[in-house]
Formats: sequence, C-alpha cells, structure tokens
Amino acid sequence: MWSEVPTVVYTVETTAIADGGRDLAGEDSTKVSIETWLKVGLVSSLLLSVMVIVVVSWNKTSVFSAYNNSADTYSEQQLTEMRNVLEEKDYSIANTMSTPMLVNDWNDPHRSMLIIAGPEKPFDAAEASALHDFVTKKGGKVILAASSTNAQLVAAEFGVKYFDAPVYDDQRYYEVENDVGELVPADPGRLWSAASINQNISEMGDEKLIPCSQTAVSNAQVDNCRMPVLFHSPTAIQVLDEQSDSDRDIKILAAASTSARVLKFPNDIDNANNPTLGEGMTGLIIRIDYPVSDVLDVKPNNDIGKVDVTGSIVFVSDHQVLANHLWDADLAEQEGYLQCTSPAYLENGHNCWNTDPEGLSNAQGDTTWFGNSQYFGALIYDMMEFDNTELSTTIIRSPSEHYVVFDESRHISSALSSPYTEAMGAIVLLTSDIVLKWLIILNLFALLAIAIMVVPEKENWRHVFDLTRFRERPKKLDASQYQIRTREALLSKVRQFNDLTRDEFMRKTPAEVMQMVRDPRLVELISSNRSYSNEELREIIPHIRRWGN
Repeated sequence: MWSEVPTVVYTVETTAIADGGRDLAGEDSTKVSIETWLKVGLVSSLLLSVMVIVVVSWNKTSVFSAYNNSADTYSEQQLTEMRNVLEEKDYSIANTMSTPMLVNDWNDPHRSMLIIAGPEKPFDAAEASALHDFVTKKGGKVILAASSTNAQLVAAEFGVKYFDAPVYDDQRYYEVENDVGELVPADPGRLWSAASINQNISEMGDEKLIPCSQTAVSNAQVDNCRMPVLFHSPTAIQVLDEQSDSDRDIKILAAASTSARVLKFPNDIDNANNPTLGEGMTGLIIRIDYPVSDVLDVKPNNDIGKVDVTGSIVFVSDHQVLANHLWDADLAEQEGYLQCTSPAYLENGHNCWNTDPEGLSNAQGDTTWFGNSQYFGALIYDMMEFDNTELSTTIIRSPSEHYVVFDESRHISSALSSPYTEAMGAIVLLTSDIVLKWLIILNLFALLAIAIMVVPEKENWRHVFDLTRFRERPKKLDASQYQIRTREALLSKVRQFNDLTRDEFMRKTPAEVMQMVRDPRLVELISSNRSYSNEELREIIPHIRRWGN
C-alpha cells in the first residue's frame, strides 16, 4: 500500500499541478535566450577578429622566412639557403611562430640562438625586455638584422640606435651588371665592408688587412682576420653612451667609410642635415657580449653544475645580408654582383674591399667574396662558445647540442596562419606579464560575480530517481494520473524529509507513515481511496509544499 512507484518526482511537478498545469517554459526560454545571446556575441567577436586579420594579411607573402620555399619572385628574399647551410652544419633548427617572449622558457638558453631577420612587425616593450633578459641573464645568443626602426625597442634595451634612413657611401659600394653584362647605374647604397668576427675593427692593427681563408674559417681561427660582407641597403647603427650596462663588451665588427652619410633627405644628398657620423661611428654590424655566471650545464667531469657563459647579441644594419641572394655566392653571381676582379670599380673611381686602405690586402691572402654565408657561419660558430672549456666535451664537439631558432613571428604571414599566430602571441603576452595576468584573474572573478547576481535563484528542486523524465509536464499525462502523482510526490517528500532509503521506507507500516505526516488532510490523501477532483488537488498541493518547512 505504501510502496513507491519508481518514477521521477520533483517538487516542481506538484507546483505545476497546483497551478493548473502551468508551463514553466516561458522562464526556461528566457534563460536559454540569455545564454544564446552570450554565445552568439562571443562567436561573433571571434569571427570578426579573424576576418579583420585575414583581410589585413590577404595577398601578403612572407619574406625573409627560413621556411618559404616557394619558387616565386620573392624566393631570393627568403632565408632558406641559410637554414639549409646551418642544417648541414648539424645545428638543431627550430622556429617560433608566436612571439620571442618565449625565449626565456627554452631549455639551455645559453646554447640557443635566435635569428631575427627583417622584422615587419615592431616589437613591444615586453618582448624587448624578454630578449634583454635572454641575453644578459640566461646567456642567450641573438642576431637581429633590420634596416628599419621596427627593431628600435630591442636595440634601445641594449643602448643601440637604429637610424630611420639609408647610408650613402660613395667610397664603399659594389658594382652590379644586368643580364646582358652591362653595368647598372651606380648605387652608393649597396655597400660592402670588411667585417671582423670578434674584434673591434677600430682597435685592430695590421691584422685587419688579413682576409680569413677558408681553412681558417673551417678551423675556427678567425680572431685576427676579416671577411668581406655585402649589404643591400643598410641603415646606420650606433652605440649610445647613456647605457647602464657597465659590464658589457662592445665591438664594432663592420662600418661604413668615414665620409658616409645618413640620407635623411635622399633627394638632396648634399643637404647639411644628412649627417656624417665620423670615423667608425657609422656602424653596420655591432656585437655586444655580456658575462653570465651560474648557468647550469654539463661540466667536463659529466656532472651538472654551474658554468660561466657569454650572452651575445649582434645588431646588423640590413636584413638582406641573410637573404638567399646575398647568402649564396652562386645566386649573387646570377644577380650580377661583381667581385673585386671586375674593372668596373676602377672605371667608376671607387674602391673595392681589396683596394681600400682600410680593407683587405691581396698580399695577405685570398680576398674573394664567398657569399655572406662564410662570414655569418663563422660568426654563429664563435657566438655559440664551442671553445668554452667549462662545458662538457660532448657539448662543445656537437653542434646538434646547440639550437638555432628562426623568429617567424615578426613576418606578415598568410591569411590562413595569421589568426593562429596573432592569437598565440596575444595569449603569451597576456600570460607573461604579471600585471596583465592579475588583471585577467580579477576580471574573471568579476564576471563570475556578475553571473551569480544575474542568474535568478532557483527553487530547491530535489532529485529522487530517474533524470530522463525531468522535463515531463503534467499536461502530457492523463488527468486520471494527477492524483497518483500528487500522492507519490507527498510520499517521496516524507521519505526524504526523514532521511530514509527506499527500502527503509517500504518497510514502514501505514501507522508509522501517518505518524510521520500528521497533517489530517495529507493523511487522508495517502490513506483514502476516494477520488479527488482537479480543483481539490490544486488546493491540496500548497499544503504538500508547506509540509515540513
């Protein structure tokens, strides 16, 4: 008599009967509508952001990329030849697509080099600060090649200035001929320079006349020699005096001639506002080294311990020095770039790198330009510290233990990859800055608090058994079942109020159950066999709801 039918009973069902089968769908639809609008707003914002990024990057081709192998008109402006050469030297090659802020999270940063060539997007302050810490605190290596002020924020961290104008040097430029062997008009913006690997050229003696032989490069004996380097259209870079880093070692590795000018007014070369920076001050390649102590690595005894390393950054005044057409001598020859053996230098009355008094001497060795790959390959090897005796021989003898990472995040990528790179960059930026990180956390808490306040408090609905019938409405039932369901609702509430299991409740006698209920009207409902009208049921439901409260 007192056994419960295994159905779903919720107090909401009794409420629905008491209200004459009132449908609560109106309230539910309101809540769904709010949620829907929030979802639509979020999705719309994401789609709009993606569309803006795609439109901006549409028909844009990545240049100065180490991974763009497309055989198009931009192939000569990629860095694929550089990557191939470094892979052949057995370096571990990688790239970063999002932001250079990740450099300090790399494994063994003191054995990692970041190559940044032709930044099309400027750095922000957080990225510049991260690169400064990478070099000065982690012992990392960086080569930053640029001819615009997109690199200025990074340069400023190290006390270096990029001029926003090309260099004009009528004493040190190389000659170029066209497809039919005719000289193209002279361009004093296409410069050459005799560059050192690790010596300040203004402090070198007679050894600055010595060209580095290929044997010397192969044996890493390049301290007392120089190599020719060709630039496409460099700007000037200078080291500023007002820099707080007192323990840094500054070296001007390459410079324009004393008479070179910075063309702030290119249409008026003789304008007095086109500055001449002076002897050794029109820098083309600048290297800055920082001693870094207490870096953990494998020592010669194969134990892990603290070692001293050198963090290095090299600023190059032209991004095209690393591009295919200047990296590879064969490609350069196809472009018509002429060696010093060409009579064009004599005919046009200017020096080549083997005839300039501050250049290289034919009497001291072979002055042939073998492509910029020879110089920068030797520079990278020197910066990687293969001569560091505090490191394990396994490390210093294995280029694969050293990483060369190409920064692809500074390039304008394709429409398909731009949303990804921009999103990843934003995520890293937001999660790396402490202030922004806490701001995000506080905003999330604020949104949670608002959500709690906006969502109306729900009635204390109590689940009994079967969730599959949660949304069943009385209007879907036969009217003759209203009394049965009302009785079941009351019995369930009594059982739950007394913290009884179904089995325990089924073992109770009718007298015990009526003693639990006590309300005469409700006792009559569960004990009487008479039929109740719908009106009577509507009247009795409020009593069930108030019972036990």
